[in-house]
Amino acid sequence: MTPEPAPTVRQLLAFYLEAGVDCALAEEPLDRLADPAPVPAAGATASPGPVRTVPAAAAIPAPRAEPAPAPDAAIVSAREAARTAPTLEALRALLEKFDGCALKHTATRLVFGDGNPQARIMFVGEAPGRDEDIEGLPFVGRSGKLLDRMIGAIGLDRSSAYIANVIPWRPPGNRTPTPQETQICLPFIRRQIELVNPDVLVTLGNPSTQTLLSIREGIMRTRGRWFDYDTGTRTIRALPTFHPAYLLRSPSYKRMSWQDLRSIAKALEQTKSAS
Repeated sequence: MTPEPAPTVRQLLAFYLEAGVDCALAEEPLDRLADPAPVPAAGATASPGPVRTVPAAAAIPAPRAEPAPAPDAAIVSAREAARTAPTLEALRALLEKFDGCALKHTATRLVFGDGNPQARIMFVGEAPGRDEDIEGLPFVGRSGKLLDRMIGAIGLDRSSAYIANVIPWRPPGNRTPTPQETQICLPFIRRQIELVNPDVLVTLGNPSTQTLLSIREGIMRTRGRWFDYDTGTRTIRALPTFHPAYLLRSPSYKRMSWQDLRSIAKALEQTKSAS
């Protein structure tokens, strides 16, 4: 039986990217399979033979020591902190200092929001990806470029819209945030929506729709349907639609997304006329 050829560097890199490995943890490679340096027993005489040692560069850095608080305590702390933020700038500062979510310690930076804080429309996705984690802005990768084209199709851009995510830190390897992580971050995005105070809220994808609108139905049943989002001070019209990342994987659903965008444009025109 002929053995399979060894994978090329390009194939290995593609495999790592598919597995979610897209960033390095150290400047130098580390052989984690190498035997550790032997530790002589107390009082023992060193043998005359060669001793295998591990280079100093291969030392494994110590993990961060900041323990995350218990989830229930973190949720209570998040609610109390978010409630005290009088402005978006103050809310961002609180998030920068908040240590209740473990995702903060694995992400490169906080991804808070982008666009016009006085916008009449706000888009909310689930969590940042690799490009967002690098730049510190939401929706700047491939899905972000598609979102820009989508809102551009109804005469909007980032100067006339506000964009954020339920989770402000990138989960490692773009994994799905846990329910606990979502609940910890939820008070902050709720306060962010309240401070932006848009006329129309667009939830992008199933996770943000179910989290913000407190519904269990999937995005296929909820997209294109209007819901009421209660901020505590007013009711905002909310429309779920497909996440741009999903449309990149399933372009046949762009037609439905275009229908949702037309509905959004009509709602914005109605609220403008009413005011």
